Amino acid sequence: MSGDTGLRDIERMVAEEDLSPAGPPGSLRQHDVREDYRKHIQRFARPWSGRKAVIDTANGMGGLEVPLVLEGLGLDWEGLYLEVDGTFPNHEANPLKDENVEDLRRAVLERKADVGFAFGGDGDRCCVLDERGLRAPSDLVTTLLAREFLRQEPGASIVYDLRSSKVLAEKVKEWGGRPVRERVGHSFIKATMREDRSPFAGELSGHFYYRDHYYSDCATLAMIGVLNLMEEEGKPLSEIVAPLRTYHSSGEVNFEVKDPDGKIEALRAAYAEGTQDDLDGVTVVFPDYWFNVRKSNTEPLLRLRVEADGEALLAEKGEELSAFLRS
Repeated sequence: MSGDTGLRDIERMVAEEDLSPAGPPGSLRQHDVREDYRKHIQRFARPWSGRKAVIDTANGMGGLEVPLVLEGLGLDWEGLYLEVDGTFPNHEANPLKDENVEDLRRAVLERKADVGFAFGGDGDRCCVLDERGLRAPSDLVTTLLAREFLRQEPGASIVYDLRSSKVLAEKVKEWGGRPVRERVGHSFIKATMREDRSPFAGELSGHFYYRDHYYSDCATLAMIGVLNLMEEEGKPLSEIVAPLRTYHSSGEVNFEVKDPDGKIEALRAAYAEGTQDDLDGVTVVFPDYWFNVRKSNTEPLLRLRVEADGEALLAEKGEELSAFLRS
């Protein structure tokens, strides 16, 4: 469900207090699905020999799921903040912010773990730290996980959000797949996956989606996929990710702008020499760099993402675009 398929109708009904009672009343029954769920998730796992992991569920819902699904799989793991507590007493349940993975980073280093996983509050997002305590960017994780799906289904489509590194599309093509670029947001990603029967999708924000998991995003399946990959490769995660660090990318940088639509139109005019599209905000592509500026789906902000062939060019264009958006 998105703004195009019902959310705006619900918003209108609430605003107008058009809340007439439903027809026949519903019914309620209770059923414990935990064992069925555990079996379902464990179908995706392979045996892991001697892997050590630290998993931070941030006092969110992952604390209920992780111990359940890892039972009997032989992983040597330690949990941080597994107790479900909606006041989030230890840190915000947003793994995209560096300050929220600091405890995980420290634990990975102290315990000499092979990998660290940081979950979002409702267990849908998963961000990954390598054995050095450094982030494995989610678009590169999507790239690596896509390879296994393409081995199973040659020619399949892999859906990804338009903020992702261009190495993702390059590798999907190299491995015989079809990269499908989509707007940011789970409702758009899921709809495109369904239309295309795509087995897998990923977003820069740490959402990973699985056709065989009801087209839903799932942090535990992403975690299992990374562990499977590490087992197969037999190398540290940093070495597995390293060949994909072809380009230099910024994070997504937020700007408060009085007239977001006007600023986007000004960007179109200022960078008219580049190849442009408006799939989500504006994306402008040049031979040696590209950028996207889009309106946030959840906050009154413009978000900037830049990727360049070189570090110096990234710094130059990042500063240039940031100044433009602040002006």
